[in-house]
Amino acid sequence: MTVAETAPALPLGWAPGARPVAFAPGDVGALLAEAGTPLLVVERDGRVGLAAGGSLGAPGYELRGMLGPARPELLGDPGFLAAHGVRFPYVVGEMATGIASVATVRAAAAAGVLGIFGAAGLSPAAVEAAVAELSGLPAWGVNLIHSPMEPRHEERVADLLIASGVPCVSASAYLRLTPAVVRCAAAGLRRDAAGRVVRGRRMIAKVSHPVVAEQFLSPPPAELLDALVASGRLTAGEAELAAGLPVVDDLTVEADSGGHTDRRPLSAILPVVLRLRDRLGAAYGHATPVRIGAAGGLGTPDAVAAAFAAGAAYVVTGTVNSACVEAGLSAPAKELLCRAEVADVTMAPAADMFEMGVTVQVLKRGTLFAPRATQLLAIYREHAGLEALPPELLERLERDVLHASVAEVWALTAEFWRARDPEQLARAERDPKHRMALVFRWYLGMGSRWAAVGDPARRADYQLWCGPAMGSFNAWVAGSWLEPPQARTVGAVADALLRGAALVTRAHQARTYGVAVPASAFGVTP
Repeated sequence: MTVAETAPALPLGWAPGARPVAFAPGDVGALLAEAGTPLLVVERDGRVGLAAGGSLGAPGYELRGMLGPARPELLGDPGFLAAHGVRFPYVVGEMATGIASVATVRAAAAAGVLGIFGAAGLSPAAVEAAVAELSGLPAWGVNLIHSPMEPRHEERVADLLIASGVPCVSASAYLRLTPAVVRCAAAGLRRDAAGRVVRGRRMIAKVSHPVVAEQFLSPPPAELLDALVASGRLTAGEAELAAGLPVVDDLTVEADSGGHTDRRPLSAILPVVLRLRDRLGAAYGHATPVRIGAAGGLGTPDAVAAAFAAGAAYVVTGTVNSACVEAGLSAPAKELLCRAEVADVTMAPAADMFEMGVTVQVLKRGTLFAPRATQLLAIYREHAGLEALPPELLERLERDVLHASVAEVWALTAEFWRARDPEQLARAERDPKHRMALVFRWYLGMGSRWAAVGDPARRADYQLWCGPAMGSFNAWVAGSWLEPPQARTVGAVADALLRGAALVTRAHQARTYGVAVPASAFGVTP
Protein backbone atom coordinates (compact mmCIF):
# COMPACT_ATOMS: atom_id res chain seq x y z
CA MET A 1 0.00 0.00 0.00
CA THR A 2 1.44 3.40 -0.96
CA VAL A 3 1.78 6.49 1.24
CA ALA A 4 -0.87 8.21 -0.87
CA GLU A 5 -3.29 5.34 -0.27
CA THR A 6 -2.82 5.42 3.51
CA ALA A 7 -2.94 9.23 3.90
CA PRO A 8 -6.25 10.65 5.18
CA ALA A 9 -8.38 12.48 2.64
CA LEU A 10 -8.58 16.23 2.96
CA PRO A 11 -10.18 18.07 4.59
CA LEU A 12 -9.11 16.62 7.94
CA GLY A 13 -11.43 16.26 10.87
CA TRP A 14 -10.82 18.43 13.92
CA ALA A 15 -12.31 18.82 17.40
CA PRO A 16 -11.99 21.94 19.60
CA GLY A 17 -9.95 22.02 22.78
CA ALA A 18 -10.49 24.23 25.80
CA ARG A 19 -11.01 27.37 23.71
CA PRO A 20 -14.14 27.68 21.62
CA VAL A 21 -14.02 28.33 17.89
CA ALA A 22 -14.21 32.01 16.95
CA PHE A 23 -16.87 32.71 14.35
CA ALA A 24 -18.10 36.19 15.31
CA PRO A 25 -15.96 39.06 13.94
CA GLY A 26 -15.16 40.34 17.43
CA ASP A 27 -13.93 36.93 18.59
CA VAL A 28 -11.97 36.48 15.36
CA GLY A 29 -10.28 39.86 15.90
CA ALA A 30 -9.30 38.95 19.45
CA LEU A 31 -7.66 35.71 18.28
CA LEU A 32 -5.82 37.41 15.41
CA ALA A 33 -4.40 39.95 17.86
CA GLU A 34 -2.56 37.14 19.67
CA ALA A 35 0.51 37.54 17.51
CA GLY A 36 2.39 34.52 18.84
CA THR A 37 -0.48 32.02 18.67
CA PRO A 38 -0.75 29.65 15.67
CA LEU A 39 -4.34 29.50 14.44
CA LEU A 40 -6.38 26.90 12.61
CA VAL A 41 -9.03 27.69 10.02
CA VAL A 42 -11.98 25.35 10.55
CA GLU A 43 -15.42 24.98 9.01
CA ARG A 44 -18.72 23.58 10.24
CA ASP A 45 -22.13 23.81 8.64
CA GLY A 46 -20.85 26.32 6.09
CA ARG A 47 -19.38 28.66 8.73
CA VAL A 48 -15.63 29.35 8.68
CA GLY A 49 -13.87 30.33 11.90
CA LEU A 50 -10.55 30.42 13.72
CA ALA A 51 -9.37 28.23 16.54
CA ALA A 52 -6.34 27.79 18.79
CA GLY A 53 -5.41 24.23 19.72
CA GLY A 54 -7.76 21.28 19.48
CA SER A 55 -7.36 17.74 18.16
CA LEU A 56 -6.75 16.56 14.62
CA GLY A 57 -8.57 13.57 13.23
CA ALA A 58 -11.62 13.94 15.45
CA PRO A 59 -15.08 14.48 14.00
CA GLY A 60 -17.03 17.70 14.34
CA TYR A 61 -15.22 20.30 12.21
CA GLU A 62 -13.28 20.27 8.96
CA LEU A 63 -9.76 21.70 9.01
CA ARG A 64 -9.34 24.13 6.12
CA GLY A 65 -5.92 25.62 6.82
CA MET A 66 -3.46 27.02 9.31
CA LEU A 67 -2.15 30.51 10.09
CA GLY A 68 1.26 30.62 11.71
CA PRO A 69 2.26 33.18 14.34
CA ALA A 70 2.48 36.77 13.08
CA ARG A 71 6.26 36.90 12.61
CA PRO A 72 7.70 40.04 11.00
CA GLU A 73 10.91 38.17 10.14
CA LEU A 74 8.93 36.26 7.50
CA LEU A 75 7.37 39.22 5.70
CA GLY A 76 10.09 39.67 3.08
CA ASP A 77 12.80 37.78 1.21
CA PRO A 78 14.94 35.48 3.39
CA GLY A 79 17.80 36.14 0.97
CA PHE A 80 17.85 39.77 2.04
CA LEU A 81 18.21 38.77 5.70
CA ALA A 82 21.06 36.38 4.91
CA ALA A 83 22.90 38.78 2.60
CA HIS A 84 22.89 41.68 5.05
CA GLY A 85 23.01 39.73 8.31
CA VAL A 86 19.83 41.26 9.72
CA ARG A 87 16.80 39.82 11.49
CA PHE A 88 14.10 41.82 9.73
CA PRO A 89 13.55 42.83 6.06
CA TYR A 90 13.66 46.53 6.91
CA VAL A 91 16.05 49.38 6.10
CA VAL A 92 16.41 52.69 7.92
CA GLY A 93 17.06 54.92 4.92
CA GLU A 94 19.85 57.40 4.31
CA MET A 95 18.35 60.78 5.20
CA ALA A 96 20.99 63.27 4.02
CA THR A 97 23.46 65.50 5.87
CA GLY A 98 23.77 63.04 8.71
CA ILE A 99 20.09 63.11 9.66
CA ALA A 100 20.45 59.35 9.37
CA SER A 101 23.22 59.72 11.92
CA VAL A 102 25.80 57.40 13.45
CA ALA A 103 23.40 57.00 16.39
CA THR A 104 20.60 56.15 13.95
CA VAL A 105 22.65 53.42 12.27
CA ARG A 106 23.77 52.01 15.63
CA ALA A 107 20.15 51.88 16.81
CA ALA A 108 19.11 50.16 13.60
CA ALA A 109 21.76 47.48 14.05
CA ALA A 110 20.66 46.93 17.65
CA ALA A 111 17.07 46.47 16.42
CA GLY A 112 18.09 43.84 13.87
CA VAL A 113 17.56 46.01 10.79
CA LEU A 114 19.88 47.61 8.24
CA GLY A 115 20.77 51.28 8.79
CA ILE A 116 22.33 53.48 6.10
CA PHE A 117 24.36 56.52 7.17
CA GLY A 118 23.19 59.73 5.44
CA ALA A 119 26.46 60.87 3.84
CA ALA A 120 24.90 63.13 1.18
CA GLY A 121 25.88 66.76 1.65
CA LEU A 122 28.72 65.97 4.06
CA SER A 123 32.43 66.46 3.48
CA PRO A 124 34.62 63.41 2.88
CA ALA A 125 36.25 64.06 6.26
CA ALA A 126 32.86 63.89 8.01
CA VAL A 127 31.99 60.69 6.15
CA GLU A 128 35.35 59.19 7.06
CA ALA A 129 34.79 59.98 10.74
CA ALA A 130 31.35 58.34 10.64
CA VAL A 131 32.74 55.24 8.92
CA ALA A 132 35.37 54.91 11.64
CA GLU A 133 32.67 55.03 14.31
CA LEU A 134 30.45 52.50 12.56
CA SER A 135 33.11 49.91 11.75
CA GLY A 136 32.46 46.67 13.56
CA LEU A 137 28.67 46.85 13.61
CA PRO A 138 26.93 43.66 12.48
CA ALA A 139 24.99 45.38 9.69
CA TRP A 140 25.37 48.89 8.29
CA GLY A 141 25.98 50.90 5.16
CA VAL A 142 26.72 54.36 3.79
CA ASN A 143 24.99 56.42 1.13
CA LEU A 144 26.63 57.45 -2.13
CA ILE A 145 24.57 60.19 -3.78
CA HIS A 146 24.69 61.23 -7.42
CA SER A 147 26.42 64.62 -7.63
CA PRO A 148 26.17 65.82 -11.25
CA MET A 149 27.30 69.31 -10.28
CA GLU A 150 30.23 67.94 -8.25
CA PRO A 151 31.55 64.76 -9.88
CA ARG A 152 34.90 65.08 -8.11
CA HIS A 153 33.18 65.04 -4.74
CA GLU A 154 31.23 61.92 -5.71
CA GLU A 155 34.51 60.27 -6.74
CA ARG A 156 36.20 61.17 -3.45
CA VAL A 157 33.36 59.67 -1.42
CA ALA A 158 33.44 56.52 -3.58
CA ASP A 159 37.21 56.26 -3.02
CA LEU A 160 36.63 56.50 0.72
CA LEU A 161 33.88 53.87 0.81
CA ILE A 162 35.95 51.39 -1.17
CA ALA A 163 39.19 51.98 0.73
CA SER A 164 37.46 51.83 4.13
CA GLY A 165 35.81 48.49 3.44
CA VAL A 166 32.27 49.77 4.00
CA PRO A 167 30.13 46.59 3.82
CA CYS A 168 27.14 48.10 2.04
CA VAL A 169 26.82 51.10 -0.29
CA SER A 170 23.38 52.55 -1.04
CA ALA A 171 23.32 54.68 -4.19
CA SER A 172 20.58 57.30 -4.43
CA ALA A 173 19.28 60.15 -6.62
CA TYR A 174 21.05 58.80 -9.71
CA LEU A 175 19.88 59.95 -13.12
CA ARG A 176 22.44 57.75 -14.89
CA LEU A 177 25.33 55.46 -14.02
CA THR A 178 28.59 57.24 -13.22
CA PRO A 179 32.15 55.93 -12.96
CA ALA A 180 31.96 56.34 -9.17
CA VAL A 181 28.93 54.10 -8.65
CA VAL A 182 30.13 51.49 -11.16
CA ARG A 183 33.49 51.36 -9.41
CA CYS A 184 31.77 50.80 -6.05
CA ALA A 185 29.87 47.91 -7.62
CA ALA A 186 32.84 46.34 -9.44
CA ALA A 187 35.87 46.96 -7.22
CA GLY A 188 36.77 43.83 -5.31
CA LEU A 189 34.79 41.40 -7.48
CA ARG A 190 36.37 37.91 -7.38
CA ARG A 191 35.58 34.23 -7.54
CA ASP A 192 35.62 32.08 -4.43
CA ALA A 193 36.98 28.53 -4.19
CA ALA A 194 33.73 27.15 -5.60
CA GLY A 195 33.88 29.48 -8.61
CA ARG A 196 31.06 31.73 -7.44
CA VAL A 197 31.36 35.47 -8.00
CA VAL A 198 31.75 37.40 -4.74
CA ARG A 199 31.27 41.18 -4.47
CA GLY A 200 33.60 43.44 -2.57
CA ARG A 201 30.57 45.05 -0.91
CA ARG A 202 26.81 44.76 -1.12
CA MET A 203 25.20 47.28 -3.44
CA ILE A 204 21.75 48.84 -3.14
CA ALA A 205 20.30 51.52 -5.40
CA LYS A 206 17.22 53.63 -4.73
CA VAL A 207 15.33 54.67 -7.87
CA SER A 208 11.96 56.14 -8.77
CA HIS A 209 11.98 55.80 -12.56
CA PRO A 210 12.02 52.61 -14.67
CA VAL A 211 14.65 54.08 -17.01
CA VAL A 212 17.08 54.46 -14.11
CA ALA A 213 16.03 51.09 -12.67
CA GLU A 214 16.98 49.41 -15.94
CA GLN A 215 20.53 50.76 -15.70
CA PHE A 216 21.06 49.28 -12.23
CA LEU A 217 19.38 45.97 -13.13
CA SER A 218 21.74 45.51 -16.09
CA PRO A 219 25.51 45.01 -16.27
CA PRO A 220 27.52 48.25 -16.46
CA PRO A 221 28.07 49.59 -19.99
CA ALA A 222 31.24 48.24 -21.62
CA GLU A 223 32.54 51.74 -22.33
CA LEU A 224 32.36 52.65 -18.64
CA LEU A 225 34.17 49.47 -17.60
CA ASP A 226 36.82 49.93 -20.31
CA ALA A 227 37.47 53.51 -19.22
CA LEU A 228 37.84 52.45 -15.57
CA VAL A 229 40.33 49.72 -16.55
CA ALA A 230 42.27 52.14 -18.77
CA SER A 231 42.54 54.63 -15.88
CA GLY A 232 43.69 51.94 -13.47
CA ARG A 233 40.66 52.24 -11.23
CA LEU A 234 39.50 48.67 -11.99
CA THR A 235 41.43 45.58 -12.91
CA ALA A 236 40.67 43.71 -16.11
CA GLY A 237 39.47 40.78 -14.00
CA GLU A 238 37.05 42.96 -12.02
CA ALA A 239 35.65 44.47 -15.21
CA GLU A 240 35.19 41.02 -16.77
CA LEU A 241 33.17 39.81 -13.78
CA ALA A 242 31.17 43.05 -13.61
CA ALA A 243 30.14 42.61 -17.24
CA GLY A 244 28.16 39.52 -16.27
CA LEU A 245 26.35 40.96 -13.24
CA PRO A 246 23.67 43.55 -12.56
CA VAL A 247 25.12 46.67 -10.95
CA VAL A 248 23.28 46.00 -7.66
CA ASP A 249 22.19 43.16 -5.39
CA ASP A 250 19.12 45.08 -4.19
CA LEU A 251 17.05 47.79 -5.86
CA THR A 252 14.70 49.98 -3.84
CA VAL A 253 11.70 51.38 -5.70
CA GLU A 254 11.11 54.81 -4.17
CA ALA A 255 7.57 56.13 -4.51
CA ASP A 256 6.14 59.38 -3.08
CA SER A 257 8.74 60.19 -0.43
CA GLY A 258 10.79 62.88 1.24
CA GLY A 259 13.77 64.30 -0.65
CA HIS A 260 14.44 63.33 -4.27
CA THR A 261 11.31 61.70 -5.66
CA ASP A 262 9.20 61.45 -8.79
CA ARG A 263 6.14 61.15 -6.49
CA ARG A 264 4.72 58.07 -8.21
CA PRO A 265 2.33 55.80 -6.26
CA LEU A 266 4.04 52.66 -5.02
CA SER A 267 1.20 50.49 -6.32
CA ALA A 268 1.91 51.79 -9.83
CA ILE A 269 5.71 51.81 -9.99
CA LEU A 270 6.60 48.67 -7.99
CA PRO A 271 4.93 46.13 -10.32
CA VAL A 272 6.57 47.79 -13.34
CA VAL A 273 10.05 47.41 -11.85
CA LEU A 274 9.38 43.84 -10.66
CA ARG A 275 8.48 42.82 -14.21
CA LEU A 276 11.46 44.76 -15.57
CA ARG A 277 13.73 42.84 -13.18
CA ASP A 278 12.37 39.52 -14.40
CA ARG A 279 12.69 40.46 -18.05
CA LEU A 280 16.25 41.75 -17.77
CA GLY A 281 17.32 38.87 -15.56
CA ALA A 282 16.17 36.41 -18.22
CA ALA A 283 17.76 38.42 -21.03
CA TYR A 284 21.16 38.62 -19.34
CA GLY A 285 21.01 35.16 -17.76
CA HIS A 286 21.55 36.42 -14.23
CA ALA A 287 21.81 33.47 -11.86
CA THR A 288 20.37 35.34 -8.87
CA PRO A 289 17.49 37.79 -9.27
CA VAL A 290 17.98 41.29 -7.91
CA ARG A 291 15.85 41.74 -4.79
CA ILE A 292 13.35 44.59 -5.18
CA GLY A 293 12.47 46.67 -2.11
CA ALA A 294 9.89 49.37 -1.55
CA ALA A 295 10.12 52.90 -0.12
CA GLY A 296 7.87 55.94 0.02
CA GLY A 297 4.59 56.32 1.83
CA LEU A 298 5.39 53.61 4.38
CA GLY A 299 4.25 55.25 7.59
CA THR A 300 1.72 52.71 8.89
CA PRO A 301 1.61 48.91 9.29
CA ASP A 302 -1.05 48.51 6.62
CA ALA A 303 1.12 50.42 4.13
CA VAL A 304 4.11 48.23 5.00
CA ALA A 305 1.99 45.08 4.70
CA ALA A 306 0.72 46.24 1.31
CA ALA A 307 4.30 46.70 0.05
CA PHE A 308 5.21 43.16 1.06
CA ALA A 309 1.97 41.80 -0.42
CA ALA A 310 2.87 43.48 -3.73
CA GLY A 311 6.14 41.55 -3.84
CA ALA A 312 8.68 43.77 -2.05
CA ALA A 313 11.65 41.83 -0.68
CA TYR A 314 12.20 44.48 1.99
CA VAL A 315 10.93 47.92 2.96
CA VAL A 316 12.77 51.21 3.51
CA THR A 317 11.57 54.00 5.79
CA GLY A 318 12.87 57.55 5.66
CA THR A 319 11.06 60.57 7.04
CA VAL A 320 9.56 58.70 10.00
CA ASN A 321 13.13 58.18 11.25
CA SER A 322 13.96 61.88 10.93
CA ALA A 323 11.68 62.59 13.89
CA CYS A 324 13.30 59.88 16.01
CA VAL A 325 15.46 60.52 19.07
CA GLU A 326 18.65 59.38 17.33
CA ALA A 327 18.23 61.51 14.18
CA GLY A 328 20.67 64.32 13.46
CA LEU A 329 18.02 67.03 13.71
CA SER A 330 17.27 69.61 16.36
CA ALA A 331 14.36 69.28 18.78
CA PRO A 332 12.43 72.20 17.15
CA ALA A 333 12.76 70.55 13.74
CA LYS A 334 11.56 67.20 15.09
CA GLU A 335 8.58 68.90 16.69
CA LEU A 336 7.58 70.29 13.29
CA LEU A 337 7.80 66.81 11.78
CA CYS A 338 5.79 65.29 14.63
CA ARG A 339 2.93 67.72 13.92
CA ALA A 340 2.88 67.16 10.16
CA GLU A 341 -0.24 65.92 8.43
CA VAL A 342 -0.46 64.00 5.18
CA ALA A 343 -0.97 67.10 3.00
CA ASP A 344 1.69 69.22 4.73
CA VAL A 345 4.35 68.58 2.06
CA THR A 346 5.40 70.33 -1.13
CA MET A 347 8.22 70.42 -3.68
CA ALA A 348 11.20 72.78 -3.58
CA PRO A 349 14.44 73.18 -5.57
CA ALA A 350 17.20 70.75 -4.62
CA ALA A 351 20.49 72.27 -3.47
CA ASP A 352 22.64 69.61 -5.15
CA MET A 353 20.88 69.87 -8.54
CA PHE A 354 19.64 73.47 -8.40
CA GLU A 355 20.77 74.51 -11.88
CA MET A 356 19.05 71.44 -13.40
CA GLY A 357 15.71 72.39 -11.85
CA VAL A 358 15.50 69.14 -9.88
CA THR A 359 13.17 69.33 -6.88
CA VAL A 360 12.86 67.58 -3.53
CA GLN A 361 9.82 67.04 -1.32
CA VAL A 362 9.89 69.01 1.92
CA LEU A 363 7.69 69.99 4.83
CA LYS A 364 5.65 73.12 4.16
CA ARG A 365 3.82 73.47 7.51
CA GLY A 366 5.66 75.78 9.89
CA THR A 367 8.38 76.85 7.44
CA LEU A 368 8.70 79.22 4.48
CA PHE A 369 11.63 77.40 2.93
CA ALA A 370 9.75 76.02 -0.07
CA PRO A 371 8.28 79.30 -1.40
CA ARG A 372 11.54 81.16 -0.77
CA ALA A 373 13.61 78.47 -2.51
CA THR A 374 11.18 78.45 -5.43
CA GLN A 375 11.55 82.21 -5.69
CA LEU A 376 15.33 81.80 -5.95
CA LEU A 377 14.97 79.32 -8.81
CA ALA A 378 12.67 81.72 -10.67
CA ILE A 379 15.20 84.56 -10.25
CA TYR A 380 18.02 82.29 -11.45
CA ARG A 381 16.13 81.34 -14.59
CA GLU A 382 15.19 84.91 -15.45
CA HIS A 383 18.48 86.75 -14.90
CA ALA A 384 22.06 86.46 -16.16
CA GLY A 385 23.69 87.17 -12.81
CA LEU A 386 23.42 88.99 -9.50
CA GLU A 387 24.59 92.21 -11.10
CA ALA A 388 21.64 92.03 -13.50
CA LEU A 389 19.02 92.04 -10.74
CA PRO A 390 16.84 95.16 -10.48
CA PRO A 391 17.69 97.10 -7.30
CA GLU A 392 14.26 96.58 -5.74
CA LEU A 393 14.44 92.81 -6.37
CA LEU A 394 17.94 92.62 -4.91
CA GLU A 395 16.82 94.55 -1.82
CA ARG A 396 13.82 92.24 -1.31
CA LEU A 397 16.01 89.18 -1.83
CA GLU A 398 18.54 90.27 0.79
CA ARG A 399 15.87 91.36 3.28
CA ASP A 400 13.28 88.58 3.00
CA VAL A 401 15.23 85.49 1.95
CA LEU A 402 18.97 85.72 2.52
CA HIS A 403 18.72 87.92 5.62
CA ALA A 404 22.16 89.19 4.66
CA SER A 405 23.75 91.13 1.84
CA VAL A 406 24.79 89.29 -1.30
CA ALA A 407 28.38 90.31 -0.56
CA GLU A 408 28.22 88.67 2.88
CA VAL A 409 26.70 85.51 1.47
CA TRP A 410 29.27 85.34 -1.31
CA ALA A 411 32.09 85.62 1.21
CA LEU A 412 30.72 82.61 3.11
CA THR A 413 30.09 80.75 -0.13
CA ALA A 414 33.60 81.37 -1.43
CA GLU A 415 35.10 80.15 1.84
CA PHE A 416 33.12 76.93 1.58
CA TRP A 417 34.05 76.20 -2.03
CA ARG A 418 37.68 77.17 -1.52
CA ALA A 419 37.97 74.17 0.80
CA ARG A 420 35.63 71.80 -1.04
CA ASP A 421 36.22 72.45 -4.75
CA PRO A 422 38.21 75.55 -5.84
CA GLU A 423 37.26 74.95 -9.47
CA GLN A 424 33.74 76.13 -8.58
CA LEU A 425 35.19 79.52 -7.63
CA ALA A 426 37.21 79.74 -10.82
CA ARG A 427 34.09 78.99 -12.82
CA ALA A 428 32.13 81.61 -10.86
CA GLU A 429 34.72 84.23 -11.81
CA ARG A 430 34.16 83.38 -15.47
CA ASP A 431 30.38 82.92 -15.32
CA PRO A 432 28.17 85.40 -13.38
CA LYS A 433 25.20 83.04 -13.62
CA HIS A 434 27.19 80.28 -11.91
CA ARG A 435 28.16 82.73 -9.17
CA MET A 436 24.46 83.51 -8.69
CA ALA A 437 23.69 79.78 -8.52
CA LEU A 438 26.31 79.25 -5.80
CA VAL A 439 24.88 82.12 -3.74
CA PHE A 440 21.38 80.70 -4.03
CA ARG A 441 22.62 77.19 -3.24
CA TRP A 442 24.06 78.63 -0.03
CA TYR A 443 20.52 79.37 1.13
CA LEU A 444 19.27 75.93 0.06
CA GLY A 445 22.14 74.14 1.77
CA MET A 446 21.93 76.21 4.93
CA GLY A 447 18.21 75.48 5.22
CA SER A 448 19.00 71.92 6.25
CA ARG A 449 21.87 73.10 8.45
CA TRP A 450 19.65 75.57 10.35
CA ALA A 451 17.16 72.75 10.94
CA ALA A 452 19.91 70.43 12.15
CA VAL A 453 21.23 72.86 14.75
CA GLY A 454 17.86 74.41 15.58
CA ASP A 455 18.82 78.01 14.81
CA PRO A 456 15.88 79.99 16.30
CA ALA A 457 16.58 83.03 14.11
CA ARG A 458 16.14 80.95 10.94
CA ARG A 459 13.20 78.77 12.01
CA ALA A 460 11.14 79.99 9.04
CA ASP A 461 13.93 78.80 6.72
CA TYR A 462 14.21 75.22 7.97
CA GLN A 463 14.49 72.73 5.10
CA LEU A 464 13.01 69.42 6.26
CA TRP A 465 12.87 66.64 3.69
CA CYS A 466 9.48 65.08 4.28
CA GLY A 467 7.05 62.77 2.52
CA PRO A 468 3.36 62.12 3.22
CA ALA A 469 4.31 59.02 5.25
CA MET A 470 5.22 61.38 8.11
CA GLY A 471 1.63 62.59 8.29
CA SER A 472 0.18 59.09 8.10
CA PHE A 473 2.54 57.93 10.86
CA ASN A 474 1.56 60.86 13.09
CA ALA A 475 -2.13 60.10 12.57
CA TRP A 476 -1.53 56.43 13.36
CA VAL A 477 0.34 57.03 16.65
CA ALA A 478 -1.93 59.88 17.86
CA GLY A 479 -3.00 59.18 21.41
CA SER A 480 -0.61 56.25 21.78
CA TRP A 481 2.67 55.84 23.63
CA LEU A 482 4.52 56.57 20.35
CA GLU A 483 3.03 60.04 19.91
CA PRO A 484 5.55 62.02 22.07
CA PRO A 485 8.79 62.85 20.21
CA GLN A 486 10.87 61.47 23.08
CA ALA A 487 9.27 58.03 22.68
CA ARG A 488 10.11 57.74 19.00
CA THR A 489 13.31 55.73 18.78
CA VAL A 490 14.49 54.06 15.60
CA GLY A 491 14.02 50.63 17.15
CA ALA A 492 10.55 51.37 18.53
CA VAL A 493 9.31 52.71 15.20
CA ALA A 494 10.69 49.75 13.25
CA ASP A 495 9.26 47.27 15.73
CA ALA A 496 5.80 48.88 15.75
CA LEU A 497 5.58 49.04 11.94
CA LEU A 498 6.86 45.50 11.36
CA ARG A 499 4.82 43.79 14.05
CA GLY A 500 1.73 45.67 12.96
CA ALA A 501 2.37 44.68 9.34
CA ALA A 502 2.65 41.03 10.37
CA LEU A 503 -0.72 41.23 12.12
CA VAL A 504 -2.34 42.92 9.12
CA THR A 505 -0.86 40.26 6.83
CA ARG A 506 -2.28 37.44 8.96
CA ALA A 507 -5.69 39.13 9.04
CA HIS A 508 -5.67 39.26 5.25
CA GLN A 509 -4.69 35.58 5.05
CA ALA A 510 -7.62 34.68 7.32
CA ARG A 511 -10.00 36.63 5.13
CA THR A 512 -8.87 34.75 2.02
CA TYR A 513 -10.13 31.55 3.70
CA GLY A 514 -13.56 33.09 4.12
CA VAL A 515 -13.25 34.02 7.80
CA ALA A 516 -15.35 37.00 8.88
CA VAL A 517 -12.43 39.29 9.79
CA PRO A 518 -13.43 42.59 11.43
CA ALA A 519 -12.21 45.86 9.98
CA SER A 520 -10.41 46.57 13.25
CA ALA A 521 -7.96 43.74 12.51
CA PHE A 522 -6.55 45.82 9.66
CA GLY A 523 -6.18 48.94 11.80
CA VAL A 524 -3.73 47.76 14.45
CA THR A 525 -2.54 50.32 16.99
CA PRO A 526 1.00 50.75 18.33
